[in-house]
Amino acid sequence: MSRARCHLRAALFLAAVSSRGATTGVAARRVLSAWPAPQEPGMEYQDAVRTLNTLQTNANYLEQVKRQRGDPQTQLEAMKLYLARSGLQVEDLDQLNIIHITGTKGKGSTCAFTERILRSYGLKTGFFSSPHLVQVRERIRINGQPISPELFTKYFWRLYHRLEETKDDSSCVSMPGYFRFLTLMAFHVFLQEKVDLAVMEVGIGGAYDCTNIVKKPVVCGVSSLGIDHTGLLGDTMEKIAWQKGGIFKCGIPAFTVLQPDGPLAVLRDRAQQISCPLYLCPPLEALEEGGPLLTLGLEGEHQQSNAALALQLARCWLQQKGYQDTGELKASRPSLLGQLPLAPVFQPTSHMQHGLRDTEWPGRTQLLRRGPLTWYLDGAHTTSSMQACVRWFRQALHSRERPGGGSEVRVLLFNSTGDRDSAALLKLLQPCQFDYTIFCPNLTEVSSTDNADQQNFTVTLDQVLLRCLAHQQHWSRLHEDQASPEPGGPAPLLLAPRPAHTHSTSSLVFSCISHALQWISQGRDPVFQPTSPPRVLFAHPVAGSGAIVLQEAAAIHVLVTGSLHLVGGVLKLLEPSLSQ
Repeated sequence: MSRARCHLRAALFLAAVSSRGATTGVAARRVLSAWPAPQEPGMEYQDAVRTLNTLQTNANYLEQVKRQRGDPQTQLEAMKLYLARSGLQVEDLDQLNIIHITGTKGKGSTCAFTERILRSYGLKTGFFSSPHLVQVRERIRINGQPISPELFTKYFWRLYHRLEETKDDSSCVSMPGYFRFLTLMAFHVFLQEKVDLAVMEVGIGGAYDCTNIVKKPVVCGVSSLGIDHTGLLGDTMEKIAWQKGGIFKCGIPAFTVLQPDGPLAVLRDRAQQISCPLYLCPPLEALEEGGPLLTLGLEGEHQQSNAALALQLARCWLQQKGYQDTGELKASRPSLLGQLPLAPVFQPTSHMQHGLRDTEWPGRTQLLRRGPLTWYLDGAHTTSSMQACVRWFRQALHSRERPGGGSEVRVLLFNSTGDRDSAALLKLLQPCQFDYTIFCPNLTEVSSTDNADQQNFTVTLDQVLLRCLAHQQHWSRLHEDQASPEPGGPAPLLLAPRPAHTHSTSSLVFSCISHALQWISQGRDPVFQPTSPPRVLFAHPVAGSGAIVLQEAAAIHVLVTGSLHLVGGVLKLLEPSLSQ
């Protein structure tokens, strides 16, 4: 531990640490963004967000749910009580005409596709999602746009004061946690702003999630399943499928995409137990047969599954609400595997086609081209989503326009948090053949007290940097293993033949995202133009020699992945308009 601590102290000030040794330096321990709630809250947006941040963090919320998960009704009853204290009853939520969506990967993209399709019909849409990338108000959207700071502030304080006024002195908890509060707030916003429908993304799991307080959604969806949040949801896909199927309701239609046999059987049994009609979505190609090819606004082959689910959810909602223009039925085909009835095969309407094409969902398979730099942003944080991310990145590189002369450099910017297996994620990224791998915490700056949206109350700077150093050690071991393959082992999967470089594959640790981006971009991104970087950014030999390589490169390809929070911090700096 002493050696790791030595590494850490160096990283705090020198900001760059190579995988081959430690530099020197001293730094004091600090708590990240420890900003107290104002004694007399004002009505400013940042004050509202700072007060929200004091309620509870995601890490604490997960621990609380783990303790209570033996009795899910305890959590749902607590949520009902908070809802009643806020002035609503569960039955009031039926007015929102909710589409409830869960899954392990792709649930956010499915929500985005679904919302955009229905908005193309002229409907006023609400959309609740998590996490946010740059500003917390992104979680509550109306007609695809985050609610304004003024609207967020108004509804936040209205709900906050209402819960304060109705708290029970005998209760030890007067306020719901962070995610519960935002869920309650979304319900109030959507009802008061009179949306025609609300697309609600499950936070974690399904059965125990506080969004599952909804009794009568119009339709439910389950996107692709995988392994994530194992401490809470279970360590097998079957256990996770049971949790996800907890959003099914008696008589309410539900749709899912093709899953492995075991999890699909669990979803089927879960639906049958509560008399929920569950359908398997046909692939997108089946809906394209005999018609135009569908263009998706989100890149990556894996988005086809999300789009197919979104089309079924949107069509079912329209039919349930009496709309006629829902697409002409095609000849039906038998269900795959015979486990579930197949959802209708239909010709997507022009509204549906336009909705799919115009869907935007930042931070997921997103490209930003800036001069010689191309930023590839994807918040993949499970093994299955990382596999999809790598496929997308490799395909994007393969189809790129190559510069006429000069070298191309590939850079990975990575972080991973929580209980996720960072070593497994990094192993999946190896075939991309990065020239430089950069690790940093999910902090835009070393201190984020000036921006409440980026605050984190649960960890110290020491802790997050130690995590980054652990990632770096995993990466170094992977390359050592690759350099000494087992006899007769499989050959490494190569993206394309790479010209030899004079430098070896190198890794660096930076203390914040801003410093990492300054080193990667070398002032060559026309939008990201910070003040002069600290001289210590180039103090380490790898940082100094790498800076020259980056300055002279004809093209720089940067993949940012491993955490949606990391992607959000990068977007905050690369797209300043998102912070306005």
